[in-house]
Order: sequence, then structure tokens, then C-alpha cells
Amino acid sequence: MTDSPASTPETPDASPAASSRSVNTADLYDERGDELDSISLQFQSLGGRTHFSGPVRTVRCLEDNALVKSILATPGNGAVLVVDGAGSLRTALMGDMIAASAVANGWAGVVINGAIRDRGAIAELPLGVKALGSNPRKSAKAGAGETDVDLLIDGVTIRAGATIWCDPDGILVER
Repeated sequence: MTDSPASTPETPDASPAASSRSVNTADLYDERGDELDSISLQFQSLGGRTHFSGPVRTVRCLEDNALVKSILATPGNGAVLVVDGAGSLRTALMGDMIAASAVANGWAGVVINGAIRDRGAIAELPLGVKALGSNPRKSAKAGAGETDVDLLIDGVTIRAGATIWCDPDGILVER
């Protein structure tokens, strides 16, 4: 699957509009390193787009994906949803139906500190997805968690509204 219509590396662009273009994180770090944090945790690239970026929305939840589903069902306008599932791989926080909803609603991507399911179907969608792995087990649907709060993943603070850049090399977050 290809990244996007413009899948060749371009000059790094810090604007949220860059979400529809490929941005090479290594080049971006070389250019703006002091302004960026790098997440060293080794997320897998699981979506149909390998390069994605945009303004951040956040969710903190543990083994309950109701908030993830409800947020991705709203207009994304090129944003990236970052989900802190505390690194749990016991249940999936997103499957193919929720990912398809994200595509339909204009989200650039999803970063999940946890698991997804339906990884084959998600790999076919024009959506950037980074997650720790996969598990076919469904999560709870109670709606437990918080939205648009600061997250701390791998020692990096991720604020709602900050810009995030993701590609096969890793994840960079605006400080």
C-alpha cells in the first residue's frame, strides 16, 4: 500500500497541513532537533500510510476503547489521535471498523500505546497507524478514561494540540 499521493520525501514542514504529505522524521530531527522529542519505544507501523503527521488529540484508557471509537467518529481534520493504553497488549483498542471510521472522518492517523486487532484489514486503509502490536481480544466498552489530557509515553509528554510526525523511523513530538 502506498503512503499518499505525494509519497516522495519532501522538505519537512512543521504545519498541520503537512499531514497529507510525507515527512521524513530523520530530516525533520536534523533540522529542528532542539524543538522535538523522540519516542524511543519501538512502535510497529500497521496502517496503510507509513508517513503521517498532524495536530494531536489524546485519550488515556486501559483496555476500554469506547472513547477511542467516539473520538474517531468525529471530524478529524487531519489530526492524529494518540492513545495511551498503558502499553497493555491484553486487549485491542482499535479494530478495522473503528479505523474505517477514522478514515471516513478525515483523521491522518492513530498512535496507540497498546494493541490493535484486524491488522490485515487496517494495513489496507489509507490511515497511519502505529501500535505496539495486536491481539484479537476485544476491549471493554464502558467509556472509562480521559480525553485531551497530557500523556506521558516513554518519558515524552504529548500535549493535545501539539504536532506529531510518524514514519518507519519513529515518532517525533513538538515540545
